[in-house]
Amino acid sequence: MFKDYFSKSYTVLHYIIRWVLITVPVAVAIGSMVALFLWLLNWAIHYRFAHTWLLYLLPLAGVVIHFLYKLYGQSAERGNNLIIDEIHKPGAGVPRRMAPLILLTTVITHLFGGSAGREGTAVQIGGSIANLFAGWFKLQPPDKQVILTAGIAAGFGAVFGTPLAGTIFAMEVITIGRIQYNTLLPCLIAGLIGDATVAAWGVQHTHYHISYVATVQSFYGHHLSVDFWLLLKVVLASVCFGLAAYAFAATAHGVKNITTRFIKTTWLIPVCGALAIIALTFILGKPDYLSLGVEPEYPGAVTIVSAFQQGGVHAISWFWKLIYTCITLGTGFKGGEVTPLFYIGATLGNTLAEVLNAPVSLFAALGFIAVFAGATNTPLACTIMGIELFGSEHALLFAVACFVAYYCSGDVGIYTAQRRDAGKI
Repeated sequence: MFKDYFSKSYTVLHYIIRWVLITVPVAVAIGSMVALFLWLLNWAIHYRFAHTWLLYLLPLAGVVIHFLYKLYGQSAERGNNLIIDEIHKPGAGVPRRMAPLILLTTVITHLFGGSAGREGTAVQIGGSIANLFAGWFKLQPPDKQVILTAGIAAGFGAVFGTPLAGTIFAMEVITIGRIQYNTLLPCLIAGLIGDATVAAWGVQHTHYHISYVATVQSFYGHHLSVDFWLLLKVVLASVCFGLAAYAFAATAHGVKNITTRFIKTTWLIPVCGALAIIALTFILGKPDYLSLGVEPEYPGAVTIVSAFQQGGVHAISWFWKLIYTCITLGTGFKGGEVTPLFYIGATLGNTLAEVLNAPVSLFAALGFIAVFAGATNTPLACTIMGIELFGSEHALLFAVACFVAYYCSGDVGIYTAQRRDAGKI
C-alpha cells in the first residue's frame, strides 16, 4: 500500500514539475508580448483622440491590413478559430507570424478608429507563442494540445487581469458541454504567470465598481442572501443579454458572408466597411462607438466605465456598438470581440436597469459578463470573471445572469471552430 502511494505521489510530483518548467517560460513570453500590445494599444487610442482626422484614413488602413494578411498571413487569417482547431486536431500548426501580425494589425485598426477589442489579439499571441515553444520543446501532439490551451489562458488572463477566468475560459471555450481537466494545472500556471508578467511590466487594467450593496432579506424569520424580486429582474434582463449575444454573433457572421458574396474584389471589402463606419459616425455626430470604448474621447462620452453610472449611456448605445463592431470585424479589420461585448452588455444593462427600476451599476456589471458568456458559450468562465473584476458579493447573481444568457443565446457563437459535445439542455 505504501509503495503504491509513493509511486503515485512521485508521478504527480513529476507531472507538476514538468509542466511548471514548460509553462512558466511560455507564460512569461506571452505576458511580455501582451504587455507590449496593451502599451501600443493605449498609445494608438490616445493618439487618435488627439488627431481625430485619422478616422478618414480608415479605408486605407483596411487595405493595408488586407494585403498584409494576403501576402504574409497565410492560415493566420483564421485567428482564434485556427488555434481551437489545432487543439482539437494538431497537425497544420499555428504560424509563428500570427503573433506579430495580429498585434500590428490590431493596433492599426484602433489607431484609425475601427471598433474592435483586444481578447482575440491576446489569444492569438498566446497560441502562436505556445506553438513556437511546443516546437522548441519537441512536444508530442497530446502535450501540444495542452500547451496551446495554456497559451489561451495566459493571453486571456494577461489582457484582462483575470487569471482564474483565463484558466476556465481556455478549458471551456474549446468544446461546448465538456471541460478537459487534464489541462487545468498548465492553464492555471499560465493564467497566473501571464497576468503577473503584465503587472511586472507596469501595465494597469481598468477598474470597475458596483456601488449597489445588497441588503439582508427576511422570509418567515429566516435570513436570505438574495432578494427574490431583484433575482426575477436579473433573470428577465439576462434573457435580453442572451438575445443580444445571439444578435451580435449572427450579425458578425452575416456581415462577413454578405460582403464576401457580393464584393468580388476582396480589397474593397474593408474599404466599404470603413466608409460605413465613417458615415455612421458622421450621421450620429459623435465618435463614442469607435475603437475600444473603455476611455472617453471627450467629457460625457459613452464608455464601459460610464455605463456603471446613472444616465451614463443612451438607450440604444448597445445597438450602435453592436453595429459598429460587426461591420469592423466582418469586413476584415482585426482585434477581438470581447471588449465590444463588454461595452454592449454594460450599456444594455444600464438601459434595462432604468426600465426595471434596478441598480444601475449592478446591471451594467451583469450585462458586462453575461453578453460575453452568451456569445462565447463560456458561462462558468464569465461567472469567475465577474467575481475577479467586481468582487464576490454578487456571485450568485453573476452565475444566474451568465447561465441564463448562455441558454438564451442560441446555437450561434462567435467562434465557429467550437465543437459541441452536448446540447445546452
